[in-house]
Amino acid sequence: YSTDFEVHRNWLAITHNLPLSQWYYEATSEWTLDYPPFFAWFEYALSHVATYFDPQMLVIENLNYTSRATVFFQRLSVIFTDILFIYAVHECCRCVNGKRSSKDILEKPTFILAVLLLWNFGLLIVDHIHFQYNGFLFGLMLLSVARLCQKRYLEGALLFAVLLHFKHIYLYVAPAYGIYLLRSYCFTANNADGSLKWRSFSFLHVTLLGLIVCLVSALSLGPFLVLGQLPQVISRLFPFKRGLCHAYWAPNFWALYNAMDKALTILGLKCNFLDHTKIPKASMTGGLVQEFQHTVLPSVTPLATLICTFVAILPSVFCLWFKPQGPRGFLQCLVLCALSSFMFGWHVHEKAILLAILPLSLLSIQRAKDAGIYLILTTTGHFSLFPLLFTPPELPIKILLMLLFTVYSFSSLKSLFRREKPLLNWLETIYLIQLVPLEIFCEIIFPLTPWKWHFPFVPLLLTSVYCALGVTYAWLKLYVSVLTERTPVRQKAE
Repeated sequence: YSTDFEVHRNWLAITHNLPLSQWYYEATSEWTLDYPPFFAWFEYALSHVATYFDPQMLVIENLNYTSRATVFFQRLSVIFTDILFIYAVHECCRCVNGKRSSKDILEKPTFILAVLLLWNFGLLIVDHIHFQYNGFLFGLMLLSVARLCQKRYLEGALLFAVLLHFKHIYLYVAPAYGIYLLRSYCFTANNADGSLKWRSFSFLHVTLLGLIVCLVSALSLGPFLVLGQLPQVISRLFPFKRGLCHAYWAPNFWALYNAMDKALTILGLKCNFLDHTKIPKASMTGGLVQEFQHTVLPSVTPLATLICTFVAILPSVFCLWFKPQGPRGFLQCLVLCALSSFMFGWHVHEKAILLAILPLSLLSIQRAKDAGIYLILTTTGHFSLFPLLFTPPELPIKILLMLLFTVYSFSSLKSLFRREKPLLNWLETIYLIQLVPLEIFCEIIFPLTPWKWHFPFVPLLLTSVYCALGVTYAWLKLYVSVLTERTPVRQKAE
């Protein structure tokens, strides 16, 4: 079983047995509570159901307790909470522009979108094989997106505020929400050229948004503020001592940076520019969650990643403000914020790529250009999740599920845009095809070589670096598309 079973079992036990004042201090297990308070209350609610399945799972000292009833309950809770995700997908499908209608229901944009979201390979393996509650959380996000597209701004803002207090990783896309709500809800009219009518600014709307944020935050963090424990909660939510990269390298800029540092280190040793006695062994490739120092390139600090992320997000936010495209522009900015944070953030998990892939699904059925970017990002992003399922019995399962989803994605989007130019050029196609020999080498050939014992991290390094190239390319291509997109001559009031 993945470690996440023990993570959530421990959180069930903590919230069930201990008073609120001890939730963020308890440390019997290494998997301490590090999600915001709303998620802790979610675990508290689940714990009262869990007691009917196996009360022993709620004993804090029962570390790594995995009875069949415990695992069954955890699996069942994920399936049950996915009801919210299904409803959110239904609402998103209602927002789809129906210009590309078809008599065949299988070729309708709404049907394709529903399948791309509900049958998403990454979400399926992360939640239902590896085990997490991402479907429930992405349901909140997609529902908030749907409400904003439906111009139900206060509902969308409320849902997103609640989501932030369930899982703080969604701070990645908060700039897109903030700017869009300010641009579309707080300013009630535009000029004929699309620029803002500054006199249309509504203090009432700003006040309502502020009240939503303050009330949700007070409900979540208020008890800990009263107890004087807010600093402790914040330290758990943002543990900067965990290091630049997760145990599995996320396929982002820092994977390329680490690989370059490793290559320069090897070159330096070969040319006798570096002293091998002063180089830490496997500092970045031990598969551990810890701080480390780069050998040749400058070591990266949390502040440096924050600055890089801010700079990467800035152009997309400017485009959302100065080149308004309505809900479509909001979705573009949301995806770019998610991708930019994934590319340059501190201690990014490989699973965070889903934060960009799922909302990009909504754009993929609207334009051929976005569909091509979606196929590149989805294929490489999903492939980068393969190391999460590392046991031999899981190999055919993940390959089959990946193939089924990928074949459907390519065939359905190709059919939807069959009257337009090919979705991928020859270079992009070759890059994606090369994932096949990479998987064969990592899963079949490498384990049979003696390198397996001396360089066990090589398959993961190759997967992360190769996928990082594809993710970086998709990020740059989407950015170029957004920056060069023309603004409509007349922008109606949103």
